[in-house]
Amino acid sequence: MQQQALPLVFITGASSGIGQALALRYYRQGWRLALVARRQEQIDAWAGEQGLEAGRWASYRADVSVIDSIVAAARACIAAQGLPDVVIANAGISIGIDTAERADIDVLAESLAVNTVGMAATFHAFVAPMVQRGAGRLVGMASVAGIRGLPGHGAYCGSKAAAIAYCESLRGELRGSGVRVVTICPGYVDTPLTRQNRYGMPFLMTPEAFAAKAVPVIAAGAARRVIPWQMGIVASVLRLLPTSIFDRLLAGRPRKHRRSE
Repeated sequence: MQQQALPLVFITGASSGIGQALALRYYRQGWRLALVARRQEQIDAWAGEQGLEAGRWASYRADVSVIDSIVAAARACIAAQGLPDVVIANAGISIGIDTAERADIDVLAESLAVNTVGMAATFHAFVAPMVQRGAGRLVGMASVAGIRGLPGHGAYCGSKAAAIAYCESLRGELRGSGVRVVTICPGYVDTPLTRQNRYGMPFLMTPEAFAAKAVPVIAAGAARRVIPWQMGIVASVLRLLPTSIFDRLLAGRPRKHRRSE
């Protein structure tokens, strides 16, 4: 089979964690890779370590918080590798905030720029050509943390809640076009974003285990899925808890590290 005939997946945040695990999973299933990160050199080094076949992958340097940067990377991918079959907006940041601290308002703005606006900017260049083709998957990597707000997590929870709502809106807009919008809400995954957390992380998964579950969900075109399923139950319970009980349950819970910490 010619290389160009192999399906193509475009993944942001591909320099570590979930992004790398998804890339390797797709590669082993015979896909071509378009891998995007601010640290392009880390992608290239990782691809060399994994022995990825030349011609089946390419890397692009982009910052999803800079709209023109990620749009340019998407257009470069289309020009060099063709229109992807799957686009995964995976890049994200997670930093604690204290609204009383001026510097943390900048962290909130940065979180929204990366986790929410960056997701839309990642999809932008692919929407029209995918609709014209009548097929494709746009995958938004949200979080269980977007279900309800957690103390000290206003930036992350707020940006991921916005991401969930954004994907839901986009799904409705593209209904009937052949382009599926898939929202994935990971629970706790062992990545650089979570390793410094100072609170318990139930049902913690490796990135590889997460990728093994996420790829079939994407292929099925599921509207929204929480991974692992146990965290889906937790999310459902949290959503139904009365506010007074929810607040008491989280009282005194350790908060995520702020940037200054």
